[in-house]
Amino acid sequence: MTDKTITNNSGVLLNKLEDGFEVVMNGETLIKHTIASPMLFAGYGEESIEMYRGNFDIKDYVIERTPLRYTELSDSSGAIKIKCSNALGGEAWITISITLEGDRMKLAFDDYKPAINRVWVRLEADKHEKVFGCGEQLSHFNLRGKHFPLWTSEPGVGRNKNTYTTWQADVHDKAGGDYYTTNYPQPTFVSSKKYFCHVETTAYADFDFRQEQFHELQVWDVPRFILIESAPSYMELVQKITDVFGRQPELPDWTYNGIWLGIQGGTEVVESKLNHVLDKGLKVGGVWCQDWQGKRITSFGKRLMWNWKWNPQEYPGLDQKLKQWKQQGIRFLGYINPYVAVEGDLFQTAKEQHYLAHDKQGEIYLVDFGEFYCGVVDFTNPDACEWYKSVIKDHLIDFGLDGWMADFGEYLPTDVELHNGVSAKIMHNAWPVLWAKINYEAVSEAGKLGDIVYFMRAGYSGIQKYCTLLWAGDQSVDWSMDDGLASVIPAALSSGMVGNGLHHSDIGGYTSLHGNKRSKELFMRWAEMSAFTPVMRTHEGNRPDDCWQFDSDDDTLEHLIRMTDIYVKLAPYTKQLVKLNAQKGIPLQRPLFMHYETDESCYETQYQYLYGPDLLVSPVYLDGQTNWNVYLPEDEWVHLWSGETYGGGEKVSVSAPLGCPPVFYRTQSEFAPLFKAITELFKK
Repeated sequence: MTDKTITNNSGVLLNKLEDGFEVVMNGETLIKHTIASPMLFAGYGEESIEMYRGNFDIKDYVIERTPLRYTELSDSSGAIKIKCSNALGGEAWITISITLEGDRMKLAFDDYKPAINRVWVRLEADKHEKVFGCGEQLSHFNLRGKHFPLWTSEPGVGRNKNTYTTWQADVHDKAGGDYYTTNYPQPTFVSSKKYFCHVETTAYADFDFRQEQFHELQVWDVPRFILIESAPSYMELVQKITDVFGRQPELPDWTYNGIWLGIQGGTEVVESKLNHVLDKGLKVGGVWCQDWQGKRITSFGKRLMWNWKWNPQEYPGLDQKLKQWKQQGIRFLGYINPYVAVEGDLFQTAKEQHYLAHDKQGEIYLVDFGEFYCGVVDFTNPDACEWYKSVIKDHLIDFGLDGWMADFGEYLPTDVELHNGVSAKIMHNAWPVLWAKINYEAVSEAGKLGDIVYFMRAGYSGIQKYCTLLWAGDQSVDWSMDDGLASVIPAALSSGMVGNGLHHSDIGGYTSLHGNKRSKELFMRWAEMSAFTPVMRTHEGNRPDDCWQFDSDDDTLEHLIRMTDIYVKLAPYTKQLVKLNAQKGIPLQRPLFMHYETDESCYETQYQYLYGPDLLVSPVYLDGQTNWNVYLPEDEWVHLWSGETYGGGEKVSVSAPLGCPPVFYRTQSEFAPLFKAITELFKK
């Protein structure tokens, strides 16, 4: 081992130091290990994990945390082996091999002491660095200054321990959540130093970005490997991330025909509401009826009957009606999730065929979903996977559905016994990806990929390839920053940074609890934002009678017609962005710094986004606003509604009445004629 080893011509250097080593990538020191400041710690801990309806109470007791200060480096078949121990000349606790795969550096954990179940890895940092990603984060886009436990779960109600709503949710349902709780975590982050780091593990992890000098990545297991890769631009960096995880396919063309209306209540109700809005001029791309297989009423509100077949009592004549709607250019979408209710015949089939997971006593494990119980279809059992794909093919696709909400995925209990024998604590984070893969393969095997679209809220590493459309989950029907309209913006940006470029949300939010009731203004402002996302979709919410709906009055419907018309008019632009996302993984909703890398203000802006390179969107996320402050990067911008031109590099205040959300376009855009036509058609 020489004092300075150039591992190849990719810009990666491994420098041997007097008492350690450092790894430099494109001039940035990413790893530095010395006896006084080791980069690796290992130990043992005992955790307790309790789940209540998808909300997890997780506690850890660290029995041992040992710095592995001493390293021994050697060359071995194109790799650099690093033996790490806690004493000079002592037995290696962990052996790491560093290899290069093109420009990508891989640190593989080849060997380790069997007792180790806690690992802490430190990467170099500086106080000016920003960090993004870690899946879908709803409270913070720049993650610097906080730590982020990475465990798929219900995100919680309120998601802020200082609010009354969250306190109430905790007291009554253990469901308040916090700033880091999310359906879709991922142990992958992007640094403003223009590199990404991914830790390959499905164990519980906690990424800590609170220290100025280092980031500390904790895993409750020994990870398989760590990937690090840099790029000259953020656009190229996201492309490299999706080279690893895969890319979402393009949306079907019918997506752009109009809004997807969330309606419940049976065939007659749906047809009545649909005919009413069509007569008023609303462009409808689909009707989404989540209760197509039946419903039940609980204290939470309207819930569904989890037996994934058409319910002819609830929806008489639906088998013919959806064909008529399709002839009108309106697709029908439904709902499914990876659990089966004990009352249904699918549960009985799964029970008889041994497709359900068990408890430690060998009995079928039943999960409490809130006043009803379900079995867990065991996706580690190949036969169970094939059966559930057949459920999707036979009862959804062949019945005529063109899309569905593929809900849940984050509820796998940690004390369940699985077919593959792997601990559920390790499989828990993997579950959403297994669920996505079931949907993807069912659609692909039916020859419908590219025509059918399903949308998901739960995810983890690898969801990118298998999820045709991400959805932000269950926001509160209010203006709260952590769980309301505003939270959807960092959610889209963070998930986009790790390769999920197709993102949308329930217009108006979903959760109505503890006094929260959706207002008319909230619904309208949410619809404005949704017009500048890949998909517009409404949701009645868990308590429809407590929430303002799209047809609650004529004024609301007229506003929705206006915003949907704008969405449809933007289709040529959106389609180009969707195609680029499928080809290169570049998200549709982008942080400002993705195109304005030298503008420091862009890195601190988390409630605005670029919709592609040419539209800047600054949603109004507070109530009672008629003017709105917008930061414009250095460029020449045109206000979409007034046609007024602005320079960049500063904040501007613009009029923002309902129906005119703050949106600007670049004068140099190839789509400027399209945007100008929108100005002429829709200016007030």
